[in-house]
Amino acid sequence: MIWNPGDIVRVPYKTGEYVAEVVENHESKLLVKVLAVTKFPTQGDLHTSYEVDVPLFHQRPALSYQEKFMVPVQSVIRYNGAIPDYKESLKNALEREMEKLKKMSAWAQRCLVELENIHKETFTNAK
Repeated sequence: MIWNPGDIVRVPYKTGEYVAEVVENHESKLLVKVLAVTKFPTQGDLHTSYEVDVPLFHQRPALSYQEKFMVPVQSVIRYNGAIPDYKESLKNALEREMEKLKKMSAWAQRCLVELENIHKETFTNAK
């Protein structure tokens, strides 16, 4: 697909995703600028998922409004919807990510309770 300056696209970047405008086409890469946030970046060390005791637990903010970055052409998807307000999209993406983590935390706690019950039933009554 040929991308032209002014095209509106959806772009994954690092661990987030954005609605962006194509600024320049450099054959295999596009220079785009951020218009909205669709997925807030993942926090922590990406190489050791779900670990908190790591040398550097990364805090990743979303890219700023109109921040420019290069992205491989093959990762770009045309965006056909209304462009959300940046601040509102940032707030929504951040709150979705927080809600997802809260649900994961509640799920992990429930799993731990069930595993502890299984452990108790299996090894307390074992002969």
